[in-house]
Amino acid sequence: MRLSHLAVPLAALALSTASLSAQTRIVGRVDGSQYISPTGAYRITIPVLPELGGRIVDTPEVVTFEDDFNVHASLACFKMDATQRWEHETRGRRDYLIWFFTNFVQRDFQARFPESRVESAKFIPGMEDGTLLTCNLLPDGTMFANRPSFSATGEVFVAKRGNVLFVRDGHVYVLSMELAERALERRTYSKTTEEEDELLRRRLLELYGRITFTSTPAPAPVSAPPAP
Repeated sequence: MRLSHLAVPLAALALSTASLSAQTRIVGRVDGSQYISPTGAYRITIPVLPELGGRIVDTPEVVTFEDDFNVHASLACFKMDATQRWEHETRGRRDYLIWFFTNFVQRDFQARFPESRVESAKFIPGMEDGTLLTCNLLPDGTMFANRPSFSATGEVFVAKRGNVLFVRDGHVYVLSMELAERALERRTYSKTTEEEDELLRRRLLELYGRITFTSTPAPAPVSAPPAP
């Protein structure tokens, strides 16, 4: 099955802050306070402000928003080809999202941050006909290392990132966000795992709430995997 076309776009979920600073043009477009995806599949109210150093970098599939303070969030949108639709139809929504996360999102994290792992995962059946929420621990994987308030030490810092995956209108969406407090409050940080998970959940749902989707006809079902 042909799946390699997703590997490069997913790497953009963990773009370095240097790449964000250097980016001067975007593939999508900005209309007032809205970012519009290159394909027109969605638009999103931009979650960063220029006055706070807000920046946007994107590829045809992934857009990342960052500012100089405490925001680093990405939204990926992948159109499902025949292989992906077949996997979705044969596995069902829950198992497909777990399969997609394991084979693409988590595999990409592990390639960039070898000791990364899933700390928690939850399937939410009432959201988008089934949504997967995960929290990942990423050793040496913070996007806030260049912030003045980030205190570097000799120890490897373990970042925490939340991810939301769902399927809509023939696309797979992946929302991803780092928990800023874990990186920026180092000496005074005292949140529990449960508090961290709840913060990421609320912020990811707030990011989701900024999205307006463009309805498109559902693709025809696939009865068998495509020929190699």
